[in-house]
Amino acid sequence: MYFCAVKHVIAIILLAANISLDDIILDIYNAVSEFAETDYEQLQSDLYAIHDSPIDLNHTSDEELSRLYFLSPQQIDEILAYADRHPFVSLYELRLIPSLADYEIRDLLPFVTIKSDGLSDYRGSDKLKLYPKEVFAHARHEVLARVDARDIEGYEGTDPVYVSTRYKFDFRRRVTFGAQLRRPAGGAARDLQYGAYIQLRDIVPHLHTVVGGNFQASFGQGLVLAPVFHAGKSRYVSSAGRQNNGLRYYSSVDGQSLHGAGATLRWEWGKQTRLDVSALYSMTRTNDSVRHHLIGANLTFRHKRLEFQLTGIENLYTDSIYPYRNTAYNAHYFRGRSQAVLGASARYNHGWFDAFAELATAQSSNSQIYKFSNPRWGIALIAGSRFYPTTGVALIALYRYYSPFFDNALGYAFSETSRIGDENGGYLGFDISRLRNWRFLGYGDIFYFSGPKYGIPTSPTLGYDAMAEAQYHSPLRQSPFAITVRLRAKKKETSVYSARVQADVTRGAWSFRTTADANLQIFKSSNPQIPYGLSIAQDFSYDFQSPMSHYHLPISLRLRLQGFDVREWDNRIYLYEHDVLYAFSIPATYGLGGRAYLCLRWQIIPQLSLYFKLSETVYAKQWAASQSRPSTRTDIHLLLRAKL
Repeated sequence: MYFCAVKHVIAIILLAANISLDDIILDIYNAVSEFAETDYEQLQSDLYAIHDSPIDLNHTSDEELSRLYFLSPQQIDEILAYADRHPFVSLYELRLIPSLADYEIRDLLPFVTIKSDGLSDYRGSDKLKLYPKEVFAHARHEVLARVDARDIEGYEGTDPVYVSTRYKFDFRRRVTFGAQLRRPAGGAARDLQYGAYIQLRDIVPHLHTVVGGNFQASFGQGLVLAPVFHAGKSRYVSSAGRQNNGLRYYSSVDGQSLHGAGATLRWEWGKQTRLDVSALYSMTRTNDSVRHHLIGANLTFRHKRLEFQLTGIENLYTDSIYPYRNTAYNAHYFRGRSQAVLGASARYNHGWFDAFAELATAQSSNSQIYKFSNPRWGIALIAGSRFYPTTGVALIALYRYYSPFFDNALGYAFSETSRIGDENGGYLGFDISRLRNWRFLGYGDIFYFSGPKYGIPTSPTLGYDAMAEAQYHSPLRQSPFAITVRLRAKKKETSVYSARVQADVTRGAWSFRTTADANLQIFKSSNPQIPYGLSIAQDFSYDFQSPMSHYHLPISLRLRLQGFDVREWDNRIYLYEHDVLYAFSIPATYGLGGRAYLCLRWQIIPQLSLYFKLSETVYAKQWAASQSRPSTRTDIHLLLRAKL
């Protein structure tokens, strides 16, 4: 059995050697963020940091492994249980973890290690001492300089150039510091955006985490505080009930983070019981004159597989705030100068069963557009359970109820819309990888809005959302092949059907990916219209550094050619693209035309890399003229990275 595991993992390692880290991270992003508002920049920053200081499988925790977003709670539990029974001797033993498929082991390999000396950056209550000389001698430094020329033909300002620079200092993910400065396209010196962060972990006994500057906070299921990063519906089967909880730094300055400081105190009793107490403060601006002060606290108790959390925040404003637009859909949005949000959550995992729930209440105003009365407390509830009765089979059932008076701009949980509130629904999902080389995923979701929502003027609204996906992964060999088929249907005022077919082929140092998308929209009317959206894209990539390449140059190339015919905005198609480091592109394909991009990475020396991307979108002349837009759009991205 062990010989078979060694044979399989050797094949996986050979396959992984032919795939760049950027490709693996992009595949992870596609896997965990389907149809979701995720932050690729933060994901990439996190995974690169873990890659530089890999996780020791014999000295880790569920909290640390949860930073690897693509791992499910079941996989994390099985890895920890295996290491507890008999510590890992080699990475070959990953093949003995029942819930890890070959392609998941391939994605996991760059981020884990086994230290033969038994030392690790994580030791539970036995923390490593920090010595300044050691910190600065073994720290990693990264400096980035980026210049973009965006929408050169269509830019109406005086300067279409975006400029950004950033620095990062990291010592084994225990001492992390960073700063960023950028100027938007067309901006002046006064428009400079800047930010910095610092994170310290396990510096002194019981002080688990300290963050300052730009940071994120996430607790429970996200009804009170939630991170920018979250998984979409199609991946909720594997990620449900597990948020990336705690305080952590945020590397960007895009305004999606908190700005202030926070700390977590931790007490541990053995390996299976711990108590965390977190407190945070943040100050941001809602506009030029109003400041938003946030004070929050969390209490987390975990014993074996049982976890309880209590979370509370108080929002204080220097002046009364109002929704940006006073329309019917935001009649119950919070108005006023102070708001309290409280929540309690629980999670229990035992073998094949995982249950989770959170109940929250938020202070809101029972008001019409300009009339105020006594505040009301809105209620939100999310509860669900996941079953995996056997290896390779996962089922989930989830229910959520968000009352019309519940409004919390800092929370995010499972929802049909991006803002939780006035929603009632049920969700069923499955993920089956039991069959050899095949994986099937899908879900069905029914939702109900009692009032109007943004972009949905009718009320009440009853709708559904469904998806089915099948994947085939060929046995590991030099030319692996995978195909993915997705079907989605959504019903609001219209019925929308979409499908995606994707095929991957790797041959030597070459990789090919063909992606075809189609959307069909049917209006409910006496004379139904059937607008559609079509897109087909062909990706080519070549890695000159691959062991399969005959050239062995420090260069990798990626090229995409895409054609599209999308006549209605509601049928727009999103397709992920490679980009320069710590950047991502998900352009909305809309109109009639084609798109192409070339992405290049040149490792000039081991410490210095150059990234370049040139993208061009060409619209049919009649389409561009009817939309009063330029017939072409050109974007150029250039980034220089120095790493010591």
